[in-house]
Amino acid sequence: MRVQLVDPSAFTPPYDRALAAALARAGAEVELLTSRFLYGPVPTAEDYAVRECFYRRSAARGLDAPARRAFKLAEHLPDMLRLRRELDADVVHYQWLSLPALDASLLPPLRPRVMTAHYVLPPRPSRRQLLGARRAFGAMDAVVAHSEHGARRLREVVGLPGERVRVIHHGAFDYLTRLPEESPLPPELVGAEGPVILFFGLLRPYKGIDTLLEAFRRTEGAELWIVGNPRMEVEPLRRLAAAATGRVRFLTRFVEDAEVPAIMRRADLVVLPYRDAEHSGVLYAALAFGKPLVLSAVGGFPEVAEQGAAQLVPPGDPNALAGALTEFVADEAGRKQLGEAAARAASGSYSWDETARQTLALYRELIEKRG
Repeated sequence: MRVQLVDPSAFTPPYDRALAAALARAGAEVELLTSRFLYGPVPTAEDYAVRECFYRRSAARGLDAPARRAFKLAEHLPDMLRLRRELDADVVHYQWLSLPALDASLLPPLRPRVMTAHYVLPPRPSRRQLLGARRAFGAMDAVVAHSEHGARRLREVVGLPGERVRVIHHGAFDYLTRLPEESPLPPELVGAEGPVILFFGLLRPYKGIDTLLEAFRRTEGAELWIVGNPRMEVEPLRRLAAAATGRVRFLTRFVEDAEVPAIMRRADLVVLPYRDAEHSGVLYAALAFGKPLVLSAVGGFPEVAEQGAAQLVPPGDPNALAGALTEFVADEAGRKQLGEAAARAASGSYSWDETARQTLALYRELIEKRG
């Protein structure tokens, strides 16, 4: 079976490449059509082909080039029209569409088409966002959700027929546990003596970092690390951190894959206090490293907790979060129990081999329906 995966803007290269590798291991011939990722290295292709055929001129100008977005927009229509001529697989699996409302009308007629709903819609979508989602997802023969929560939103909010929505778990990012070269712990994080509570990932307002810092003010006996590239003002977070009794360390920059293992291995507890989420790439990295998790009860997070791998707290509740942090900082056995469940999930229902098995079964079903 020949499969083409399409992610024009390289929004999720770790996912794209992990899925491509797993499908290839399962016997598919796989090609990833994408653009050059400008923020750092990406996983090496394993038995699948990669063609960087989108936004080539704007990528060549570099990440900091003036008017990069305008150049990228100018390339978009020609690149999408070229895609119509170049797709030739048995199944085309779209990971993202850069301009969903427009792109739905530009898709090549080749079928079957599958799309992964990495993010369905914001909690209160605008009319334009809802229209774009309905056009993009509605143009597909099947849409993959990472959780039952996402599947419900596709059916109930977007309005897709139930038989076109499938739940296939996002795999744990286990490639991070076997990188050929790992970087040592960044100097900013060296020297912690007690348990380390880790927040990792892009710093954005919806991720509840302020709630975490409020909770940490009532947590003793641990350090808090806030690690990731800022997409918000950091100074208010630093002011909150200054009121904490324990030490708070910030590493506010892009973190390359080679740096992730040392940070994850040193962490004793990974916390995702999000106010809203469908899922999180950080969650799947933490599962791969067998890390105990404290998660807000949003999106698909409760489904991970059902595996025994996480403790849930209400979103935006610093008191509940402080209670969970205090409990697990003091309870090494409890952390170990959660971590062991996380490792089992990563090698079982959240493994890439299981993801590939279910994905290929969906492809075969769609091909048979096509006749």
